[in-house]
Amino acid sequence: MARKHVLGGKAPQSGNKVSHSNRKSRRKWLPNMQRKAVYSIALDRNIRLSMPTCMIRTLDFAGGLDNFLLGESTENLSRAMRRLQTLIRERVEASS
Repeated sequence: MARKHVLGGKAPQSGNKVSHSNRKSRRKWLPNMQRKAVYSIALDRNIRLSMPTCMIRTLDFAGGLDNFLLGESTENLSRAMRRLQTLIRERVEASS
């Protein structure tokens, strides 16, 4: 599973692990990635995504995957999510 997610770009951070004796060694903080099936109302199907738990909360707050992608700018999304965004836009415009 990739450690950078496709919706917002949250990536691993690096820094120092500091012991009690104040010795420093390099370490990574990985995002809490989860595989989740998210339902798209416009496409009428589930889409499996790898995303951190903070993005799951953001999708709930936005009102679902469709509302999130329609409100998000294309610069912040990966190529696959841009393609999905255009599919959702086409379906929403066709149904209007």
